[in-house]
Amino acid sequence: MGRLIECVPNFSEGRRKKVVERIVESITLVKGIRVLDCSCDAAHNRSVVTFVGEPEAVKKAAFGAVKTAAKLINMERHRGEHPRIGAADVVPLIPLSGTTMEQCVILARELGAEIAEKLKIPVYLYEEAAFSADRRNLAAVRRGEYEGLKKAMELPARRPDFGPSRPHPTAGATAVGARPPLIAYNINLDSSDLQIARAIARSIRGSSGGYPGVKALGIFIEESATAQVTINLCNYREISLAQLFERVKGEAALRGVGIGSSEIVGLVPAEALIDTAAAYLRLQGFHPGQVLEKRMAEE
Repeated sequence: MGRLIECVPNFSEGRRKKVVERIVESITLVKGIRVLDCSCDAAHNRSVVTFVGEPEAVKKAAFGAVKTAAKLINMERHRGEHPRIGAADVVPLIPLSGTTMEQCVILARELGAEIAEKLKIPVYLYEEAAFSADRRNLAAVRRGEYEGLKKAMELPARRPDFGPSRPHPTAGATAVGARPPLIAYNINLDSSDLQIARAIARSIRGSSGGYPGVKALGIFIEESATAQVTINLCNYREISLAQLFERVKGEAALRGVGIGSSEIVGLVPAEALIDTAAAYLRLQGFHPGQVLEKRMAEE
């Protein structure tokens, strides 16, 4: 299979299809890169692209995508429900076959330096690629979002790891990191009460005393007039989707509301869904090798 790295950049555009298509095209132009998925969300005004390839090809494709996004997205005009600091908001690198987290850290730092030097976009390093512990948490890096970036960057503690100490005039800033696989998971309540969604998010996220490795926010989706708990599940082996769903369902019930629907943004490891199915069905002695497609792939 060779040395493979996954890259899942998030762009601050989910409504203009042609803009997203041009960003994806810039990725596919790099030899050896395979785009696996592109998910657009109009309410969040955000797109998530997933692609894989050899390390140097991934770095080249990621740089090209950031460059294209900087040309086509003006953060001065951007509005959306999801936290963001720039046109190419986050660019995480994830080790797959034949690669290690340490290699992804090196690659992320090289990519961040290149973006800052050639595009004049300030870059923050986060998660495993961070130079200091206070930069590991993406939420800390994005605090204040794009609108608060100019004032925040005047503070020594908020200056970027690479590039100018002021946002790019239209592209803002970019966070580049290295991390394990995560699951972007949204749960829609059958309620329009934003305060309930925020309270549930507060009860489950690790920083508020909830589950370690869970990041969550309560937001309001105008299109459907729905309150949503938007979640990043950073370690699905520690906290399963089934556990998370049941906890949100229970917290919602305590507040007199139910669950309308849920959604996964982008790709999800098969193991996470298999574990969820096994938990809900209360299967005894079940193991992933019993899944037909998984067994066929192994054979």
